[in-house]
This record gives sequence, structure tokens and C-alpha cells, in this order.
Amino acid sequence: MTESLKDTLSDGVTPSAIDYIAYEKTPKFIQLKKQRRRFVLPLAAFFFLWYFAFVLVAAYLPDVMAIPVFGRFNLGLVLGLGQFVTTFAITMWYVSYSNRRLDPLGAELRAELEGMDKK
Repeated sequence: MTESLKDTLSDGVTPSAIDYIAYEKTPKFIQLKKQRRRFVLPLAAFFFLWYFAFVLVAAYLPDVMAIPVFGRFNLGLVLGLGQFVTTFAITMWYVSYSNRRLDPLGAELRAELEGMDKK
């Protein structure tokens, strides 16, 4: 058994010539992280505010949640279902954003890293 094969089998990781810590500091990688953060953080903040507002109103203002909206549906039920709708909407929005902006940049970085690993 060759020495490199032993190294691979002993710890399950194939040795690489790439300095991943240094690669994290490249402009392209930093741009990818910045684009992701710029999208995720505001949406996460919005969702948590929306979620906790719903919980607090439900806990401390049950009369507000009991306001009839139409038929047997009250405001609490509509807002509760709105939680599901916003969760799916945010997920679809993120997937769309990622497909357009993040995935192409990630594929470019992956190709660059794969090229560096073959050298």
C-alpha cells in the first residue's frame, strides 16, 4: 500500500495542497459571504420579529387575537396561518436568490479550488 493511500485511509481525509484558511480571505470568497449575509440577516431579523410579535400578542392580548375577520376565522388564526405563508415565501425567495447570485459564484469558487487541487 502506498504512503498516500495509507494517509487517506487512516483519517478518512485526502491530503490537499490547498490552504483553505488563506482561501477564505480571497476577495471572491469574501464577496460570497457578504452577499449571503446581506440577504439572510435582514430577513432573519424580520422573521424573528414577526414570529415573536405573534407569540407575544397571542400570550398577552388574547382579545386582539379573538377579533373576527370573516366567518369563524379570527385574527389569531389568520396571523398563525400567515406564519406558514411567510416561512414558505422566505424559503422560496432565498432559493431564488441563491440560484441567481450565490450558486454561480460558489460554482466559480469550487472550480477554482478543484483546479488548485490538481496541481
